[in-house]
Amino acid sequence: MVAYLADIWRLRYFWSSLVRIDLRNRYRRSVLGIGWSLLHPILMTAVLCAVFCPLFRIDYRQFAPYLLAGLAFWNFLVTTSTNGCHCFFQGEAYIRQQAAPLVIYPLRTVLGTAIHGLAAMSVVLIFTWCMNGFGNLPALISLVPSLTLIFLLGWSLALCFGITNVIFQDTQHLTEVLFQILFYLTPVMYPSKLLAERRMDWLVRYNPLASFLELVRVPILEGQLPPWSAFATALGTVLVLMTAGAIAVSRLERRLIFYL
Repeated sequence: MVAYLADIWRLRYFWSSLVRIDLRNRYRRSVLGIGWSLLHPILMTAVLCAVFCPLFRIDYRQFAPYLLAGLAFWNFLVTTSTNGCHCFFQGEAYIRQQAAPLVIYPLRTVLGTAIHGLAAMSVVLIFTWCMNGFGNLPALISLVPSLTLIFLLGWSLALCFGITNVIFQDTQHLTEVLFQILFYLTPVMYPSKLLAERRMDWLVRYNPLASFLELVRVPILEGQLPPWSAFATALGTVLVLMTAGAIAVSRLERRLIFYL
């Protein structure tokens, strides 16, 4: 494992160049550039606030940052997973030319989406400071391990979906359907307390993705450290996915090229 990680680090100039190429190709001749990735959550927040604030009778100054933080996390997760389905097909030419660790191709995907995710999270912080002041500054230190766990979650999902899609190419379509379902089962656009009031809090209790939302929202919106239960659930989820990805890579790394 140490030697494998050392190989990944040794090739850091290679996969970092791939990330730069992807960003350059995506925003070539674009006026707003990376700003387009921020426009979607901002517009969605504005539209949903206009609908749900009167419906739920919630102050928009509380609901808008809550919703924007959820959309920033969700867009990162969905984009990483759907793009991860194509990561090995996208890197097929490089896979045929050199024997490099396969995990650098989903790493390429998650690094590109992480840049957009950090930009969206910066918008969440600025918006929260404008609405509620700077009282959350001491708690923001918890975002370092939280964002690390979210990054590892994205990397693991991109790896698992990428390998699965090489063998079973309907995975890319099933992934879109899966996340569309999970979007409504995860408290992204509605407050968790509404579920508790209707005795549906089990949707949050048994949904591991809700813990990642809690890791982001609690320090930013409430100015407090996230509960240890959220860290434990998020860490357990990441470890399970990383283990599944490691097992898949160990069994298919030398044979994956024959499926491409």
